Amino acid sequence: MRWVRFAVLVILASVLQTGLMGAMAVLRPAIKPDLMLILMVFFATRCRSTDAVIASFTIGFVADLISPVLGLMGPRIISFGLFGTLLSDLQGIIATRRPIYQAIAILLTGLLTGGVTLLLTFLRADAVTTNVSAQLFWQPLYSAILGPLLAMPIAWWMHMNGKASRYRVKRSRRR
Repeated sequence: MRWVRFAVLVILASVLQTGLMGAMAVLRPAIKPDLMLILMVFFATRCRSTDAVIASFTIGFVADLISPVLGLMGPRIISFGLFGTLLSDLQGIIATRRPIYQAIAILLTGLLTGGVTLLLTFLRADAVTTNVSAQLFWQPLYSAILGPLLAMPIAWWMHMNGKASRYRVKRSRRR
């Protein structure tokens, strides 16, 4: 995995998430796509297992940093790490190269991570107000619609466009 490109992509996505995604809100300000969810599903389904787990926890950490719920660290790290690991382990069973399968994977992962995030948020001693319907359904649905459209530019940026990477080719020649 190209970690410098990954870091630049995650930083760019976090800046876009906090700044420009509000302009893409539909009906209510809380209904906007989650770029961190799209990135997590992308890397969990396209990277080697160890890289996918590291990427999922890192993206979850950044998602907690940019979260509108101030002072709450951990729910997105745990949920993204857990479901990113699960998606990575299911890579051989579930093929998410087609856009419809990518959208379904983003929607289901968004529903699950949103549920775990809300559960962990509500277990906290302080009461935190959040828009449950937007976080549990509308945001993952919007992300699932937008996710397959962003997969190709992300793959181009990360040099993961379906061809064998130089690392894999060099490694296979050594054997």
